[in-house]
Amino acid sequence: MSARYAIYLTPPVDHPLWQSGCTWLGRDPSGDEAPAAPARRAAPWRYGFHATLKTPMRLAEGCSLQSLHQALCALVRTVAPFDMPALEVGLFEDLIVLQPAGPLAEAHPLRDLADRCITELDVFREPATPSDLARWRVRAPLDDEQQALLSRWGCPHVLERWHFHCTLSDLIPDEGERAVWLELARTFFAPALEQPWRCDALSLFVEPSVGAPLQLLRRYALSGQAPLVCSDQTSAVESARR
Repeated sequence: MSARYAIYLTPPVDHPLWQSGCTWLGRDPSGDEAPAAPARRAAPWRYGFHATLKTPMRLAEGCSLQSLHQALCALVRTVAPFDMPALEVGLFEDLIVLQPAGPLAEAHPLRDLADRCITELDVFREPATPSDLARWRVRAPLDDEQQALLSRWGCPHVLERWHFHCTLSDLIPDEGERAVWLELARTFFAPALEQPWRCDALSLFVEPSVGAPLQLLRRYALSGQAPLVCSDQTSAVESARR
């Protein structure tokens, strides 16, 4: 199976931050069109505007999209909607990103949600291949803790090493160029960041084939209750496609 699936956080499709993020990256992953990537944004253009909870994964043997759907339905029934921290445009490892404006409290529900997506949904992840692990290791040096996380969870940036961010650029190693793009992004996102973002759903994205742009497949509404039927937000996504 060539498709990969990722669990992301995205603002509601009618939120100014979603609309600004899609405009900045040059693509709306809830739609069908995928125009060319804008300058310095090729990688985030392909993945779509989001914050990662669980990186793209091939489904493990014996698992199906339907079983992943059922697990996500069960997970969101146990998580109540919550207010996101205030965000700002900043730098993270030579990337321009949206990230919390201050330290994220250890007890913030965002941390617990991220950890649960890693641990409770890992049964659906096909084990990483040696080439998968090698790709992570050549990106940047990993310390012993990150090596252990990579071996266990298929990604070195999870659990205690997770950092919430929405990537807005490719790596920009030149300091002067980075400063220019940083100021552009701060000006562009300033109006949208004035609007509070209430986290009300998990988003399931799909990479249909290797290297293809990822698409928003479904949003799963957080309820903090236990309804008999999963409450998703597919209709909102489908409306955005039209």
